[in-house]
Amino acid sequence: MTSVNRFIQFNNETIDTKLLHQMELLAGALADAPYLKVTTRKLIELRPSESAMSISVFWRHRTKRLERNGYLSDIYLLAAGFWRHFNLNTWREFKKSDSALPSLREQLLLCAEEFRLSEQIKADRPGTLAAFDTRETVYTEFHEDQSKQNLKKGFKTDLLINAAYLRLRGVEVGVGSLSQALSTIWTELFDAKTTADSVRIVNRMMDRAEFILESDALHTYYTFGEALEKVPPFHYHEGIEAEETEEPEEIETIEEWFQSWHSETEMSEAPAMEFELERGDSQLAEGGREEEGAGEVQQTAKGDSTGEHKEDSDAEDRQMESEPKTAEGKFGSANDQVVYHEARLQTTGDHRINIENWRRQQAPFVRALLKELKKRMTQKQEGVRSNLNAGRLSKKLVPLAIEERPKPFYRKTAPSKELDAVFCLLIDGSASMLDKLDETKQAVLLFHDVLRGLNVPHEIVLFYEDAYEASDAEQPNYFEWMHKFEDRNKDHAQTIASLDAHEDNRDGFAIRWMNSRLKRRTEKHRFLLVFSDGEPSAYNYAENGVVDTANAVAEAKKQGIEVLHLFLSSDSITEDQAAFYRMMYGNKSVSADSLEQFVEQTLRLLKRSLHLVIQSG
Repeated sequence: MTSVNRFIQFNNETIDTKLLHQMELLAGALADAPYLKVTTRKLIELRPSESAMSISVFWRHRTKRLERNGYLSDIYLLAAGFWRHFNLNTWREFKKSDSALPSLREQLLLCAEEFRLSEQIKADRPGTLAAFDTRETVYTEFHEDQSKQNLKKGFKTDLLINAAYLRLRGVEVGVGSLSQALSTIWTELFDAKTTADSVRIVNRMMDRAEFILESDALHTYYTFGEALEKVPPFHYHEGIEAEETEEPEEIETIEEWFQSWHSETEMSEAPAMEFELERGDSQLAEGGREEEGAGEVQQTAKGDSTGEHKEDSDAEDRQMESEPKTAEGKFGSANDQVVYHEARLQTTGDHRINIENWRRQQAPFVRALLKELKKRMTQKQEGVRSNLNAGRLSKKLVPLAIEERPKPFYRKTAPSKELDAVFCLLIDGSASMLDKLDETKQAVLLFHDVLRGLNVPHEIVLFYEDAYEASDAEQPNYFEWMHKFEDRNKDHAQTIASLDAHEDNRDGFAIRWMNSRLKRRTEKHRFLLVFSDGEPSAYNYAENGVVDTANAVAEAKKQGIEVLHLFLSSDSITEDQAAFYRMMYGNKSVSADSLEQFVEQTLRLLKRSLHLVIQSG
């Protein structure tokens, strides 16, 4: 896990996850494509293989209003403009044509199409005017500055791109003998209605530019994204006769391009089922399944029964260890390539001395908290509210005779046998936790002892990713239980003392995994605590890991699960760090300014959560 404090200050980028999530919802609504994802890149791009549109980091480090309007203009252009009104057939033919200046030619067309589509969107959707006004103002200043630099350095081709953008916004920039072409040919874009119109105008511009300019553009101001040649893999249906297959329909719009990728992705998510449905089992052709014997069980499942099944628990856990599961489609698109393993954390060595010392130190805190909570529970059970307009009739009836508006009724709070709550604790098992293991073990033990003392069901799980085995095709993740719901009040101090640090951490995936267990619980109050010491860090899980984690927390809240985060650091917490974790976890993120405070903050989190349960119980 990497720290938020990076050694190069200008590389210490943070993402406004809420804003990015809003942009994603907006893009999905405009394009009528709920599967669309929004990422950030240097320039706006289209990436159908990822089902993603990329908005530009150009808008960062500006005021909140400029940043928001800038991102909105990117989304409007991509999801309401290019999505349905950019012709891919025309673009395909345009790319086939040879040119001495291919980068200039492509960038001029994208510049022309951005202008045409912007004008069309503003006419169709007047509510987008503010965002596009911001876009034009900021980009006009940008191209004016770039034109001065390119003129000074002698980059004539790059200067032409700047001048082309500015000319459409009414700003004149001299580009020598090409100035006349900008005024006569380029301004015909004001009347362009289709991609073909833009191509015609750009080709006429290039006839002049290729004759005058000697070298191609050095800078990239516009890019399309993934090449059209990168088509979705053909899904071969076994058994379909060749003569029955039809030629695939030619894709004409960005929308169709993305849909073809999305449909192929959905079809590939259940290859085993497709194999059975389309082809059948090859064993049957040789005498059926009976020749193969009874066959082996390929997968087992385990329910969440509240009954006593401890005798079978260990056997089931051992069987579960050898059964890796795939995450595709179930835990967020950023985790589709994850393969995860669930197992009991193995006890290593004898930790009795350490456990006795830790419990001796924590005993006063645990006793005090348990005493306070049980006292509050007793008061809640025995509390009587009198002088009510309705309820049970009191034996003291004198007020009926002497008061004008008597209230002779009372109510007694119904007793509750135990707290109607469940807790889960996720512990970051990344390598950066190595120097904090003792403090982490003490805090987890405190968590365990308090909840055991209150008879509250809970789970404690270590999570991590194997960085050495992770690849594009597969990212192995591990969940190791120290305590499970089925264990009830069993003491697992020895297992807790055996936890160790590993490699990476995929926080959003771990939170969703635990949510899937918590949402099956029937308790009224469900809490998920996350102990970590930094930001998410795993294979292909840098920037999108922050967004994925924030989305996982938001999903949990919608399911009625309260997510609490405790950030552990051996140094003082900076304001940037605090803001970063609030961005992912909201106001439910707290920090320990030192390792010594970790146990204290754990106690505070538990106390606050349990008080909430008692008050609303």
